[in-house]
Amino acid sequence: MNKLIEFCLNQKLVVLILLAFTIGWGVRVAPFDWDTGKLPRDPVAVDAIPDLGDNQQIVFTEYMGRSPQDVEDQVTYPLTVSLLAIPGVEEVRSYSMFGLSYVYLIFKEDVDYYWSRSRILEKLNSLPAGLLPAGATPALGPDATGLGQVYQYYLEGRDPDGKPAPGWNPEELRSIQDWYIRYALMGVDGVAEVSSVGGFVKQYQVEVDPLKLKAWDVTLEQVANAVRKSNRETGARNLAINGVEYILRGTGYITSLDDIRNAVIDVRDNTPVTVAEVATVQLGPDMRRGVIDVNGADAAGGIVVARYGANPLETIKNTKTRISELAASLPEKVIVDWTKTTRQKVADYAQQHGIVPAFGDNTGASTELNQDAWLAWSKTQHRADWPQWMNTSKVTIVSFYDRSGLIAETLNTLNEALYQQILVAIIVVVIMVLQLRSSVLISSMLPLAVLIAFIGMKAFGVDANIVALSGIAIAIGTLVDVGIVLTENIVKRVEEAPPGSNLSTVIYQAVTEVAGAVTTSVMTTIVSFLPVLVLSGEAGRLYRPLAYTKTFALAASIVVALTIIPPLAHFLMATLPRWLKSDKSTRIMATPFALKRRHLITILLAIGSGISLGFSPTLAIVLLALAALNAFHSRLPERIQKTGRLGLNIATALVVGWLLAKNWMPLGLDSTVLFNFLFVAIIIGGLLTSFKCFELGYTRILGWFLEHKALFLCLPLAMLISALCIWQGFGEVSSKLPQAVKNNRLYQDIDRKFPGLGKEFRPSLDEGSFLVMPTISPHASIEEAADTLRTLDARIAAIPEVYQVVGKIGRAESALDPAPISMIETIVNYSPEFRSDAKGRVLRFKTDDHGNYVHDERGGLIPDEDGKPFRQWRPHIR
Repeated sequence: MNKLIEFCLNQKLVVLILLAFTIGWGVRVAPFDWDTGKLPRDPVAVDAIPDLGDNQQIVFTEYMGRSPQDVEDQVTYPLTVSLLAIPGVEEVRSYSMFGLSYVYLIFKEDVDYYWSRSRILEKLNSLPAGLLPAGATPALGPDATGLGQVYQYYLEGRDPDGKPAPGWNPEELRSIQDWYIRYALMGVDGVAEVSSVGGFVKQYQVEVDPLKLKAWDVTLEQVANAVRKSNRETGARNLAINGVEYILRGTGYITSLDDIRNAVIDVRDNTPVTVAEVATVQLGPDMRRGVIDVNGADAAGGIVVARYGANPLETIKNTKTRISELAASLPEKVIVDWTKTTRQKVADYAQQHGIVPAFGDNTGASTELNQDAWLAWSKTQHRADWPQWMNTSKVTIVSFYDRSGLIAETLNTLNEALYQQILVAIIVVVIMVLQLRSSVLISSMLPLAVLIAFIGMKAFGVDANIVALSGIAIAIGTLVDVGIVLTENIVKRVEEAPPGSNLSTVIYQAVTEVAGAVTTSVMTTIVSFLPVLVLSGEAGRLYRPLAYTKTFALAASIVVALTIIPPLAHFLMATLPRWLKSDKSTRIMATPFALKRRHLITILLAIGSGISLGFSPTLAIVLLALAALNAFHSRLPERIQKTGRLGLNIATALVVGWLLAKNWMPLGLDSTVLFNFLFVAIIIGGLLTSFKCFELGYTRILGWFLEHKALFLCLPLAMLISALCIWQGFGEVSSKLPQAVKNNRLYQDIDRKFPGLGKEFRPSLDEGSFLVMPTISPHASIEEAADTLRTLDARIAAIPEVYQVVGKIGRAESALDPAPISMIETIVNYSPEFRSDAKGRVLRFKTDDHGNYVHDERGGLIPDEDGKPFRQWRPHIR
């Protein structure tokens, strides 16, 4: 270790090269959405929460029209007993419902995800003939988990202003979703499946009349065969005629209802019996087992599922990119508000403007517009020239669940925590030690250690989520401790060194003196987390990422402390101007080029002041003042130089405290930054004053404690008992007491005051939304369930703070969604309390002298960093 420290002190160029490489690598893999220009990015996979699901695969079988008992007996049970023999299977669970079978295979944790899928496919391909009934073909579910549903959307018609516009029925929207949008999104990198939900699937329906069947003496099977054969292509052979080859084939795909109506069932006395003779053929909706609605209106949409192991954030970004590319090609139609006009007026308007033909037929009865003609005309006209009764409606993809917002807020939480920790570290070091350069050294450790932790996460395959990132946030306090111990010992040894001492030697002795103790302290913390690393099951999947990231951060703190801080301390102490150093530390500074260096620093500070003038006048003034002090400090009296150093430290603490208060806002966003700053100053100032008083009186306090050991030990004992009562509950701790004592009024009152802390396995998250999941009667029909869903969602949508309500009942077209008809899932998205950006950061807007918001020409709020946040909830809502 000592040799490593000596090498880093003497080979600063090597350290700087390795530091630049580490920073570049850390920026490359950092989970934050940074624009690094030409530097390629390979970020750590990011999600909001860890995937706590089992290592499972789903075998899904569709056996339509069969009761749950039939599905269980003929499909689910035979599959379950056949799949039990797959290697690595720990448990097999099954679920049967009307027409559908789900078999869940739970594998051991150490079994590779895709290896298990290949074993299942091998087993399914080797099932004995006749094991399953005809028409029941088992299929392996998507290579994703339940947490993979990262993006959900619905389709809606919108006008050029982005407002909802009618004109599209659920059948049209579902067809667009199934045959266009779904296929486009399935090709996105990272997407495992895009399942459709809601709307109506269009189908040909043949309604057979039993009386006509009997009259024509045909069976239902003959009708079914006729329909089946009418939608089939046939191939023959190739013929060579006059040296040219011809391929013979029979075309029989259905293109219209008449193709089915004219299908021949049988021939009687040279008279064909067609389907039209015995049945009615029409277009209609398929039977559906899932419905979604938006604010109480029927809708159609889809669910994007991220592939197992893919980066959810990147998958969502890729999906949004593809959606933006699809936007221009989505269908559009002209709509007419018939409450404002009549068919004759529309026809006259079309005749005047050359929109021919105006309607889809020439009978005079149709109100269906000739969309091609109207759309072509609308593209050539300014919207202000359109008639009031006319508008356009374009299919738009609208998201109602987008996990990227929660992921961005999760990353922003770590970003803000790191930022606030750096500010607090600067304040504490500047106030307690009055050393500006010490705060620079300590603060530089935090981002470096975090970047190294990101490298460890990438190398070990640890995803970034709220639990994993909290491990880094927890470790930040220890990172600061390591930096403070090392830096303060360096400063102390430099000040105590005799005149003429070599600065590099002094720093080396100071670092090696505490390196062993600091390393042992950190290693003790790392070792204490080893039990968490060996947790298994759901607890292991939840807490192992935290243990990994905390370990990475702590190990990184040792690396940074022993390799980066010593040469950086030597650089700062050898190059900072004299008025930024303490009196004692200047005695060992041998700086033959001090004059040139002082002029260089003055010039750099002045240039920095000019650059910062464009975006921060306050920072420009501060840098200009530093440049002036650096230029003329040698002409100032020694007393003024000391006062300048003290004033600089105090000013630094105040400025940093202001930045901390503006970012933290502990009193709430309703309070001004000034009040929040005063609160922060009182809290931090009070704590630091208490610590300083304790430090000054520590000798006397320790002496009194040593003289009154028994009395003092009663205090920690009482605290221990109180903590135990708060944790486990007073009744649990005192359960061995006699019943007579428990009947005492004082005992019962204490028991009510200390019931014990609640227990929750998963952390609670505020996603800015609610998931309402009521259930209805299991035997309710799909129509009754849909009516209940619409009523519920319409009532919720009436709440002013709610801006979007999307409800789902039943299942989506996916093996990942076995929801029955009786199960309602309503996502309620409400506006944030204060208007915020995509990362959850509160926006501020310009106000006048009376505190009223200033609006622009369009009536919108004007952004202003020094303005006031805009609250979107009613005053009594908290």
